[in-house]
Amino acid sequence: MIHHDAAPSRRTRFMNALAARITARGVQPADFTAPPEPSGLGASARGQQVLDGHFLVGGRIVQLPQGTSPWDRPMPDRALRNGMHGFEWLDHLAALGNRAARRTAQDWTAQWIARFGRGSGPGWSPALAGQRLRRWTGHALLLMSDGKAPARDDAFLRALAHHTAFVARRWDAAAPGQPRLEALTGLLLAALSLQGMAGHVPAAKAALVRECRARIDANGAIPSRNPQELLDILVLLTTAARALEDAGRMVELAITEAIEHIAITLRTLRHADGALPRFHGADSATEGLLDRTLAESAIRAPSRDGRAMGYGRLTGGRSTLIVDAAPPPLGPGSERAHASTLAFELVSNRRAVIVNCGAGAPFGADWERASRATASHSTLALDGLSSARMGVTRRGSAPLGDGPRTIGAELEREPSHTAFLLSHDGYVASHGLTHLRRLDLSRDGRALVGEDTLVALAPDDKHRLERVLARAGDHGIGYAIRFHLHPQARAEPDPAGTGATITLQSGEVWALRFEGPARLSLEPSVYLEAAALRPRATMQITLSAAVRDYTSQIAWTLAKTADTPLALRDIGRDDALALPPL
Repeated sequence: MIHHDAAPSRRTRFMNALAARITARGVQPADFTAPPEPSGLGASARGQQVLDGHFLVGGRIVQLPQGTSPWDRPMPDRALRNGMHGFEWLDHLAALGNRAARRTAQDWTAQWIARFGRGSGPGWSPALAGQRLRRWTGHALLLMSDGKAPARDDAFLRALAHHTAFVARRWDAAAPGQPRLEALTGLLLAALSLQGMAGHVPAAKAALVRECRARIDANGAIPSRNPQELLDILVLLTTAARALEDAGRMVELAITEAIEHIAITLRTLRHADGALPRFHGADSATEGLLDRTLAESAIRAPSRDGRAMGYGRLTGGRSTLIVDAAPPPLGPGSERAHASTLAFELVSNRRAVIVNCGAGAPFGADWERASRATASHSTLALDGLSSARMGVTRRGSAPLGDGPRTIGAELEREPSHTAFLLSHDGYVASHGLTHLRRLDLSRDGRALVGEDTLVALAPDDKHRLERVLARAGDHGIGYAIRFHLHPQARAEPDPAGTGATITLQSGEVWALRFEGPARLSLEPSVYLEAAALRPRATMQITLSAAVRDYTSQIAWTLAKTADTPLALRDIGRDDALALPPL
């Protein structure tokens, strides 16, 4: 999926359309020398949903009566347009692979070419054209008619040549990062696999090298800190590298190093259930995509100190904890960033226990803004205030304009446990308060000990806090520590209000206990994932308290009190293909 943080300017759209029309003139069909291997990993269940007329694309649900064309459907939503015109659905039809899927894939592709192939329509951006090139070349055997419809095949091959010429002309107009890599990877695949296009290979390779050096740092991190975007980039780079190797061409060192560094980062961020953490716009990737891509990279171990791209990882037994331990992206390019500093997720075996709410963009602007707030993450938040604040630009996007600048993150290793000692100054400017957090996971993964403290450290901070407390009166400054639960985790508070019991669908039981001046409550929450028709209802455990002095502290523990029954083998799948219903 392409992540566009801002709509292209009117001039960029005009130049793209002009280039699409110019490059369509006199173009000749370009046959294959050898089609590359498919680079997309689809799901056959999703492919069946496409055939049934109810399917997910661009993070949106498409409802299409059988026998109708998707190109007749209004697409006012930009994410939906990008997903449809980027041919996301083609991967799933290819995974299904039956006669109906093949016929639908060929018909929809031919209809797109007939309607938009001369350069009209909303799909002529370099990134979307690169996506189509990547998928059309990778699924060429599915899309070609085996000589049964020569005119349709001729139009398809002509469209491939047109796309190659367009992307070669306009790839540098794509936004830096993933969109530009989409354009360049598609161009490279087409140049390597189509007759007469090899002349584009050197320029595409050189641009790919420059983009790797500019956008991926030596530790395998990207500016957005979005784990899913990083995975998407790794898929593109491994696809490009494999195509170069298959063609007998050298893969430049900058590309192989970027693949290695990204793979180490993603290994570090991989939860025990095989998923990536839900921070800064990340959502659930296609089932198996992360593991397949990591296997291709040949990287088998995470970073030695459990840190990558500003996140920290604790492991014990079969439990993983991942915490956001760096400042959020701020300013331009942070339109999808979250105020999630010091939030964590906990997975036991193959079951998520504590999560963040996720990315709300698929459900509209209100959900997107709410999902980025600190209260939508499993951490401490002052009442009504996030640790990072959102601004508004002229185009309606909301970058983070103010937030934590100084983050403390120290790793402590002992024979019996591993701990992170964390802090951030996101509330110092407004309240004079620093948030300190200790997360301590036992070696066997059965106990997580936490401690959250709000404290005024410097004299200036104490003076600022005194002024805020004077305005707050007897109520003090309210705050809450939130533990958002996965929808498959069921929670029940203790009758005495001293804790709560969390039961996973596998039969595991975890107990939350706390010490300090707090009140425990069980409140509604949501679990946001693009693969669902609407936000999924879940619960959150909340420890509420108030600051009335220079320091307020709450200690808590999460301990496993019952394992999965021995007669059960929990593999984390609740339906045949582990896909949530639409």
